[in-house]
Parts: sequence; C-alpha cells; structure tokens
Amino acid sequence: MSANANGNGPDHGGEQPGQEENLPARAGEERLAAPVARTGMFGAKTTGDTSGYGRLLVRTTPPQASERPFTDPDDPRTASFDAIADALERALRSEGAPGVQAIERVLVDRGEITFHVHREHLREVARLLRDDPDLRFELCTGVSGVHYPDDTGHELHAVNHLRSLTHNYEIRIETACPDSDPHVPSIVGVYPTNDWHEREAWDFFGIVFDGHPSLTRIEMPDDWHGHPQRKDYPLGGIPVEYRGATIPPPDERRSYQ
Repeated sequence: MSANANGNGPDHGGEQPGQEENLPARAGEERLAAPVARTGMFGAKTTGDTSGYGRLLVRTTPPQASERPFTDPDDPRTASFDAIADALERALRSEGAPGVQAIERVLVDRGEITFHVHREHLREVARLLRDDPDLRFELCTGVSGVHYPDDTGHELHAVNHLRSLTHNYEIRIETACPDSDPHVPSIVGVYPTNDWHEREAWDFFGIVFDGHPSLTRIEMPDDWHGHPQRKDYPLGGIPVEYRGATIPPPDERRSYQ
C-alpha cells in the first residue's frame, strides 16, 4: 500500500476498500484444503493414542522454495543471504565444479536459509562452502536426521549445519534420499567433526553415509534392531519392566476418555 499522487491517502489501484485480498485468510483456506496425510499424534492408528491428540489432522505440505531476493530488508538476520547465494553460485560455476544444478532449491524461513543439495553433489558443495574465500564455512556443527514418510522418494533427510567463523555466517545444506535407497555421501573427509554426528544419524534414522570411516552404533546397543527415531518405528519401542510391573508401549495402552 502506498500514498496516492496527491499525498492524501492510500492508493488502492482502482479497487474499493474491502475488495483487497485477505492473504492470511486465503493461505489458511489453502492449507485446510490440502490432503490429510495422517490423523492422531505420532502416527498411532488405533485407540492406543493416549496423547490427547487423537483427532489431530496432519496435512501434506508441498516442497517449499524461496525466490530472490533472499534478503529481507526488514529482517537483519537475512542481510547476508543474497551475498552467500551469489558466492556459492560463482563457486559452483568454477572449473571442475558441479554447476548450479547441484542445488535443488533454496528456502528462507524464520530468518534462516537452507540450500537443498542433490545427494550426488553433496560432498563437492560442502568442499566449495569450506574452501571458497567468499564463503569460508570452516565448521560443521553436526548433521540432523529427519524422516518424512509421506515425502515419496525423499523420505529421509540429512541436514548439515554450517558456520563461517571468518564471516560470521550460518546456513544449512540439506539432502534427501528414499527409504528404498538410504544412501548419502559422508562429508567427514571435508568436516572431520561430523564423524560422530553421522554415526548418530545412521543409528537413529538408518541413513547410510557412504565413505564414513566407521559407521557403527553410537547411542543404541550394537545388537539393536531398527532405527528408533524413524516415524515408522513402533510407538514407544519396547515394553519397560519396572519393579516387577511391565509398562507397555504407548500404542498398546488403553485410550483415556
């Protein structure tokens, strides 16, 4: 909304007051019209859901992407985002680099920027982010695993959190793989601190980091079956015995009324 030519008030572009679109309401309506992915909390499908969220509707969300400019003048947290994106694009176009097709999409949300990288280019992109003088992301503070069972073909996500000590920047690079082929390249050769973090992501989510020097359990016992933070893992895991009584997993308990 802007002032009109006479400076006497808002210029509605020929529209009458009240005819402007209510964008928040429209976004809410679109969200409510999206297909329902599942009901209840934690994926429980029976009356065993004792969380109190049995009638919760979880709707599908399409992949989000942001368009340039990535910098929002009203949000100082985003001040460096376009400069980072420009520097990364230049690095990707340099000799021997994988090119801009290595980046699937970019998302800016809540003052943070995430570069979604095709998994076959993850290691090269990480090396460019570390070594390019305009980027210098010298530190990876870890990798987070995420499981989206409804994101067909991209169910497992590995999110690497990078920090530039030189420029005081923070970004994320995220890559995805399907349940049927849960492999992504290890970046321990680029960021040695990721050694234990990748082991944890494999332990809990079953993401296989190809090239990792020793991909073994780090939290669960060596003989544990499955990956307990996946959303298709049995709710509550295994029964717990306490002082002679057996407490069943939540999805086997009665539902409270």
